[in-house]
Amino acid sequence: MSSTATVITGGASGLGLVTAHHLVKAGHSVILVGRDAARTQAAADHVRTLSPVGDDTPAPRTYAADLGQWSQVRGLAAKLAADAVSVDVLVNNAGAAFPRYEQTVDGIERTYAINHHAPFLLTHALFAEGALAPEARIINLSTFVEKRGRLDDTDPDVAGTSWHSRFYNQINVYATSKLLSLLATREIARRLPDGMSIYNANPGMVKGTAINSNAGGLMRLTAPLFRLFATTPDEGVQTPVWLATASPAPQPNGGFFSRSQPDTPSPLAQDDDLARIVYDKTAALLRLQPLTT
Repeated sequence: MSSTATVITGGASGLGLVTAHHLVKAGHSVILVGRDAARTQAAADHVRTLSPVGDDTPAPRTYAADLGQWSQVRGLAAKLAADAVSVDVLVNNAGAAFPRYEQTVDGIERTYAINHHAPFLLTHALFAEGALAPEARIINLSTFVEKRGRLDDTDPDVAGTSWHSRFYNQINVYATSKLLSLLATREIARRLPDGMSIYNANPGMVKGTAINSNAGGLMRLTAPLFRLFATTPDEGVQTPVWLATASPAPQPNGGFFSRSQPDTPSPLAQDDDLARIVYDKTAALLRLQPLTT
């Protein structure tokens, strides 16, 4: 019986790497995606040592891609398809928060590029390439902070460029990018073929990861204040690991999960009309063929 092929973005460190640890132990064939090829390979070499004795699961594989660039996200999907990878589980773990406004080479705000566009684009590109297994599970790392998201519910900015002309609050920008991803996931779930599932996994406040220290700005300054209340990385990944391994596939499809059970996101994140608008605008921005319902 073939092992479960699991792709983890942001897999070279942090929660992505810890997720890989748990899934390898569960018998998954792990594929790590990272921006730095050497660092990602080193992570894969370490993960390989965690496979159960006598296990015949293939050694972890790696792919290098800068998920802040649309062309590289598309290239990643094409490479996976060319290598005949049938993705059973896609963990869109890579995330970022930046202290000031800057645009990517595609002309969009950087936080939105990684937290919203990358998982949306990779999911659609893999689907278009025929690289998602018939019962694939897609798990997007989310956050309870999405409740601080700020969106115009009639004309949401899915590119993030409106932050150039208004006060750039790092936490609100991060929260809004995650809110957009939550809304898009809600609509993707409605459009996926029967058998496929997509989820939002909230790891909670986790200590010892790079998201706050690497973010700089206010998030880095406030991180020490929350350490007393934060969970360990091993605790933080329990929800995405459960979503990847539970049998049968958890319900509801498109749902928001915390502590390995369904949770309730903000009222805005549950707005079906807004979810459709966000989906359509994002697909148009990324020049994607929308999934048919």
